[in-house]
Amino acid sequence: MTTTVHRTCPLCEAVCGLTLTLDDDGRVTSVRGDKDDPFSRGFICPKGASLGRLDEDPDRLTTPLIREGDTWREAGWEEAFQVVERAFAQVTDRQQIAVYLGNPNAHTMAGALYAGPLIKAIGTRNVYSASTADQMPKHVASGLMFGDPLTIAVPDLDRTDYLLMLGANPMESNGSLCTAPDFPGRIKALRSRGGRLVVVDPRRTRTAERADEHHFIRPGTDAYLLFGLVHVVFAEGLTKVDLDVNGLEEVREKAKHFPPDLVARRTGVPAEVIVRLARELAAAERAAVYARIGTCTQEYGTLAQWLVDVLNVLTGNLDRPGGAMFPMAATEFRPRRKPYRTGRWASRVRGLPEANGELPVATLADEIETPGEGQVRMLITIAGNPVLSAPNGTRLDRALRRLDFMVSVDPYLNETTRHAHVILPPPRVLQSGHFDFALLGFAVRNYARYSRPALPLGDRPSEADILVRLAKIASGLDGDLDEFIISQTPGAAGLELEGETGAERRLDMMLKLGPYGLSLRELLDHPHGVDLGPLQPRLPGILKTESGKVELAPPQLLADVDRLLAGLEEEPPDMVLIGRRHLRSNNSWMHNVPTLVGGSNTCTLQINPADVARLGLDGRATVTSATGELTVELEPTDAIMPGVVSLPHGWGHAGGQRVAAAHAGVNANALTDESMIDVLSGNAVFNGVPVRVRATS
Repeated sequence: MTTTVHRTCPLCEAVCGLTLTLDDDGRVTSVRGDKDDPFSRGFICPKGASLGRLDEDPDRLTTPLIREGDTWREAGWEEAFQVVERAFAQVTDRQQIAVYLGNPNAHTMAGALYAGPLIKAIGTRNVYSASTADQMPKHVASGLMFGDPLTIAVPDLDRTDYLLMLGANPMESNGSLCTAPDFPGRIKALRSRGGRLVVVDPRRTRTAERADEHHFIRPGTDAYLLFGLVHVVFAEGLTKVDLDVNGLEEVREKAKHFPPDLVARRTGVPAEVIVRLARELAAAERAAVYARIGTCTQEYGTLAQWLVDVLNVLTGNLDRPGGAMFPMAATEFRPRRKPYRTGRWASRVRGLPEANGELPVATLADEIETPGEGQVRMLITIAGNPVLSAPNGTRLDRALRRLDFMVSVDPYLNETTRHAHVILPPPRVLQSGHFDFALLGFAVRNYARYSRPALPLGDRPSEADILVRLAKIASGLDGDLDEFIISQTPGAAGLELEGETGAERRLDMMLKLGPYGLSLRELLDHPHGVDLGPLQPRLPGILKTESGKVELAPPQLLADVDRLLAGLEEEPPDMVLIGRRHLRSNNSWMHNVPTLVGGSNTCTLQINPADVARLGLDGRATVTSATGELTVELEPTDAIMPGVVSLPHGWGHAGGQRVAAAHAGVNANALTDESMIDVLSGNAVFNGVPVRVRATS
């Protein structure tokens, strides 16, 4: 006898609907795309098809581990929590405790609902996450322009006629900060209706191969190209600003310094191409500029993200159908706050400013290694592997050994959690409820879907229970955390809430307070999801700026343009390193499934054949940077521009995952430099890293 369940795939940002078949033992016997899901319409990728194998991974931890010296032993839940409680009792200064939140927190209900209360219970400002290794520039730029770091414009993919894409590869990533199941199908539809896709990237990615046009660009120079486009739009009188904005003339003055001829020398994109692209953007009836991780993880990441929306404003394409629009999630609830700002506090050692309540992960090792008041002595990691994902991961690996205590909420013994004293594993995916609080705020069509647990928990705690217990240990308080949060939420008084767990009751509350007035019951009655319609214009209603206008020229951004100008005449390094995505991978935690390793999903150094010949390379090469050295297998290909090499991220396995260890690869972040950050956001620089490539002796 089998059971059929419907769930949202939690393995990337595309939120595809899945139909799973389970046998009597709760094992997944098949995974298909849910054809009745109104958003994904049956689309499935190799990651989603492998959900059962990932969920049933025999290396996945099912009971707490306690480390004693170099030895691990299994323990009961109560004993494990008692060890954590004793460690908390020994901390006299809460600033000595740091919290790191990994990427999967964006894909779980527990991460969305309970990480914040846990941090508040601890009372530390030492908060780090994958955001400063990924998208923080977009949050900072949006916060300064629109007053809220979560007010992020996404391309209206289903109605646009012209899409200019920089530093994004959605054919393999499935989209990022742009939730769009079946991105390949949506791109195909764009071109079928006569639209154009133009991709700018140092690699001819799978996305670039599907585009009408691809242009190589020197890594780290996207802000120059975007300013060159802005220059042309102003110089040729192509502006079509139809929004109430501040700062138009200030941007015009700055743009004068970036004429196409100068920009071409810095970026490698010909001046005539820059002029033509600007004209096409301005002339298109409906156009959008979209830029992602390749433009965030570079020296001028925040400027690049700012200029994306500047271009969308100047060409009349912000907040209009077919342009760049603002989704409206079913649980959206953003009360007006004080004007957005960064730098409310700074890191102890390097003085790096806070952004969105976080410090840059690039300085976590500094805070652990440097003695003095406030030195980090205790670390809590939740669903993260920063030894592989943070810049100069080799140094962070050494730093973690110096901690007095570390606790990890994680399903694996991996390169980071091996340093923990206690590992608290969350339950399987199918034992957990799922709602995409974060990702549906970036969806290209308004939509909602909730999946209840498909399998019982048994006698173990849920992930929410684990985080709530840690919060209670940290605060010393008892009581029902969910009911307390509900009681403190404006507008919640008097609501009749339902749900089998505190998390479900809070979801019900957020849905009822949200813009559509939905409820948990309605989502349960529609297991395939609820279509809430195409994106709609939302300005000025969602603005939280003091002026009530779009701030086109925030002072912090204008000031940083001087740094950009100073680099305009710089000569590029001989060789630079960039990262890359794989279709069958989403960071390090997906390399332990046999069906997701091998084939194209390998850890190789992509390099242009001209560079292979010029440098006298053969088979393998040694790559050296300011922070480390790696020897890696070469993959010569003309898909990458000369002077650039590429390594995928998330490899270098040395933990307790047998399949991953058998396909270990090398850690690209042994080469990235934690001293290189985007100044405004603190985001780590992973693209445009200077390296030396030589033959392996």
